[in-house]
Amino acid sequence: MAENARKIIATNRKAFHEYTVLERIEAGMALQGTEAKSLRAGKVSFLDSFVSIREGEAWLTKLHISPYDFGNRANHDPTRRRKLLLHRHEILKLDQRVREKGLTLIPLSLYFSKGRVKLELGLCRGKKLYDKREAIAKRDLARERERNL
Repeated sequence: MAENARKIIATNRKAFHEYTVLERIEAGMALQGTEAKSLRAGKVSFLDSFVSIREGEAWLTKLHISPYDFGNRANHDPTRRRKLLLHRHEILKLDQRVREKGLTLIPLSLYFSKGRVKLELGLCRGKKLYDKREAIAKRDLARERERNL
């Protein structure tokens, strides 16, 4: 396997439909042992998850990682808040952009990089209904062109 190959665990497809991604940031996650094992099995759901910044720390909220099948009583809480591992200057920069411009931090994908779980964050702006319709029309047009070729 390549030195810095990514093994994608899950992608938040709904985020790309609901938001326009302006910037992408890679962050590590502080996980418990059973969470990492569940992620290896691909048992994760992005439904309504988001990132908030509180007291100089970035927190991932509402990401559902299913309990590990072979875990014991020390299994993790599926929807607990998880701390994101970012440098302080990155957190301050993101906090400033979110406060000033009304942007949102949304998790885009989870993947393994060099054996560690990484989260790709997106600095996003919400799409209006007409933006969504325009994106769907472009996608359908591209599909039609592919069919004709």
